[in-house]
Amino acid sequence: MSTKKKIATIGNECVACGICALACPKDFIKIHKGVIAVVDKSKCLGCGKCEKECPAGVITISEVTVA
Repeated sequence: MSTKKKIATIGNECVACGICALACPKDFIKIHKGVIAVVDKSKCLGCGKCEKECPAGVITISEVTVA
């Protein structure tokens, strides 16, 4: 049975400022190689805090189907 889950997705335009990582209440976002932020999608709560805080506006919360 599949279910729907909300997760954050970070676009390639990310400037790796780290504000989203600070906004994530569960520390599920990390800055990868100082170049881009990466979300642990298996753990993301989809709360939207990172999306609201992103100064570049490159984070979106979307609903996905998980198995």
